[in-house]
Amino acid sequence: MEKIPLFLALFFVTLFQTSALAKPLVFVSILPQWHFLQRIGGDQLDVRVMVLPGASPATYEPSPRQMARLAEARAYFAIGVPFENAWLERFKAVNPDLEIIRSDQGVPKRSMISHEHLDAHQTDDHHQGSPDPHIWLSPELVTMQARNMYQGLVQIDPDNTSFYRANLKAFLQELDRLDANIRSIFDPLPAGSRSFMVFHPAWGYFAQAFDLHQIPIESEGKEPSPGQLARIIRHGREKNISVIFVQPQFSKKSARVIAQEMGAQVVAVDPLAEEWEKNLLTAARAFKKAIENQRSEP
Repeated sequence: MEKIPLFLALFFVTLFQTSALAKPLVFVSILPQWHFLQRIGGDQLDVRVMVLPGASPATYEPSPRQMARLAEARAYFAIGVPFENAWLERFKAVNPDLEIIRSDQGVPKRSMISHEHLDAHQTDDHHQGSPDPHIWLSPELVTMQARNMYQGLVQIDPDNTSFYRANLKAFLQELDRLDANIRSIFDPLPAGSRSFMVFHPAWGYFAQAFDLHQIPIESEGKEPSPGQLARIIRHGREKNISVIFVQPQFSKKSARVIAQEMGAQVVAVDPLAEEWEKNLLTAARAFKKAIENQRSEP
């Protein structure tokens, strides 16, 4: 029998070892999901983010390089952001074996509030609009997403079930501590004095979780009209709003106009920041400071 040359034998051994050691390649839509999946999957996964920093998950279009990598992926963890509506089917067309795991499965979704519903004492829950996708901004809702992610990982990589289960347990405990920490930040604020103004109403779940009220400027991606601007300014003055929060993915033009008319500051908070836990704590302290400034003004 003819012997296989040594270099060929070494090549096949290396190829087999590389294949055996390859981590499952998975995609997520946004950076906060990367944080969640890293906490559960650890070093057992190769996690890639679809929506790149600074881009909007409402209008994002994947690059050709991302689509090429997606063809090799085991799973895609969807979360319900708008661009997924147009692209998930295309992802499956590129990779028929791709598992689409919906991390928002079973998560109760609120409606987006707009500047059109500031009057008549209407709350966020009373406005029936499009579903609010920003479910990653509530630690309580992230516990549901984490469990869905865990189930998805077990589905694609059952050999590491015990590893994922242990990490999930630790992550859920971290979420409980984060929730308690944020509550302690807002505890000193009296009821009825917990409003903050934002350009894009991304913080509705956060506000709902911690008994706050966000006052939005834009509605479903649309800039307010001159008449709406006047009404928002009047409402902000009534509430003594001293800070308007904006995020990098949206224009700051209307926010600056309103801030100038109200004598308020414009402060950036990014709901899509990579350091998710740190970002929520930073946002909580910024909201609290803004609310306290409002209370101290005559």
